[in-house]
Amino acid sequence: MMNENAKKVIEAALSCLGYPYVFGMWGRKCTPAVRRQYAGYNPSHKRAIFKACPVLSGKQANCTGCKWENALAFDCRGFTCWCLLTGYGMKLKGGGCTSQWGYRSNWLQQGVIRDMPDVVCCVFQYNRGKYQHTGLHIGGGVIIHCAYNDAGVQYGNISDTAWTHYAIPAGLYTAEEIAAAGKAADNVVFTLRSGSKGDDVVKLQTALSALGYDCGAADGIFGAKTEAAVRNFQRDHSLTVDGIAGRDTQAALYAAEDAPQPTYTVTLRNVPQADAIALVAKYAGEMVQTEERTA
Repeated sequence: MMNENAKKVIEAALSCLGYPYVFGMWGRKCTPAVRRQYAGYNPSHKRAIFKACPVLSGKQANCTGCKWENALAFDCRGFTCWCLLTGYGMKLKGGGCTSQWGYRSNWLQQGVIRDMPDVVCCVFQYNRGKYQHTGLHIGGGVIIHCAYNDAGVQYGNISDTAWTHYAIPAGLYTAEEIAAAGKAADNVVFTLRSGSKGDDVVKLQTALSALGYDCGAADGIFGAKTEAAVRNFQRDHSLTVDGIAGRDTQAALYAAEDAPQPTYTVTLRNVPQADAIALVAKYAGEMVQTEERTA
């Protein structure tokens, strides 16, 4: 759902695609002097800040031809702050991801990514007791974020399980607009991997078991047995064997589950009833007991 403020925030985000990541920066022009300044503020990041700059790394004498010449630089929290400030004048409180999340006055609504309305909002990655990364959801499950790599400001997707929470900035929408928006996750296939939990994992495990792939109990926890079952399924269906149930693996799995399965009739002769029952219990189907007649 878009209103004029949301559209301006998206425009601000799109204008920065490809711009560089520099730790501590919130929309300053990227120059060797500014990079050196921020490396001084953040000594632990000095090596990365220098390495990404052709001048500071000694590769060339000036910025001519650098892909980031005249670009603005951000870190992840600086990028979302800049977009909201540029889009509709909102200034987020808090110097880091965890503190920004913690300032309740920043947000109209917060929650887990599964429940995120399909609106423009901030998204977060929560891990080991803190919020470690943030980005901007621009609608339809699409995210723009400034990542700690050479790509800088780039596209992402909420199907990446690293995104865990959302927060709708105060003043960007009315409560009525949010109530009218559907969920962004409704049409998104979430990637499932070791450590994933929830109903999607139960569905995955149930489908694997139905097709004869042993993943243990359908407990909603993607552990070692589930990963091994996914790998075996991928191997049998000519998929990339990585133990990660992404869009292609899930599509193939659920298509195979829905397909008619071959049936077989097996006759067991001269087998004690208890042994026959134990054998049948290992397979889907039923046992019909008959008595043979001899002439």
